[in-house]
Amino acid sequence: MTITLITGANKGIGYETARQLLELGHTVYIGARDTERGEKAAATLGARFVQLDVTDDASVSSALATIEEAEGVLDVLVHNAGILADGPVDGPAALRAFDTNAVGLVRVTEAALPLLHRSPNAVVVTVSSSMGSFWAVTNPDRSEFGMPLALYAASKAAATMLTVQYAKSQPDIKFNALEPGPTATDMTAAFGIGRPVEESARTVVRLATLGIDGPTGTLQDENGPLPW
Repeated sequence: MTITLITGANKGIGYETARQLLELGHTVYIGARDTERGEKAAATLGARFVQLDVTDDASVSSALATIEEAEGVLDVLVHNAGILADGPVDGPAALRAFDTNAVGLVRVTEAALPLLHRSPNAVVVTVSSSMGSFWAVTNPDRSEFGMPLALYAASKAAATMLTVQYAKSQPDIKFNALEPGPTATDMTAAFGIGRPVEESARTVVRLATLGIDGPTGTLQDENGPLPW
């Protein structure tokens, strides 16, 4: 049995990733900040729910303690929780963006490491973005070149770097970041872009189900590793 935790999984890519992994036989814990929405999503999918706010240390600790008590191990961790931070650029907005998109990754990873180390094939997937890729945002041929999302881009660059550094410091766990592709979610509604979440979630699922000899320390999209 494969035990999986997905943060921010009550909707969007996280929800669809949970659905696809459940179909593959995973036991999936949906982590969500909002208890009512999280419980509803878990009940609809046939998953399990843990209240998990990635910006709150106590919430993160409690969620992982619940999983430890119930399962004793964690095989797959998907960092999906994130915010777009597309409003005015100022100090408080920057703190919110980094607290959710980057610091939240550290909080959850550090709390999860003891359980991940108990797995024979532990995998961590960061839903990052090519908006955090220097290569993409400086390339006029890429859509990221013209998207004015400074705080989102910077915090996702941090998330990718953290993922790579964890891959180096935890060689027995596979850590990979991904660009899921332009996806029609609440986050992208204002831009009027995106494909169905089912397509983007497939990349998350691919990296969440890597074999023991799978890659680590990469940023990938559906076609493979990306420069960044």
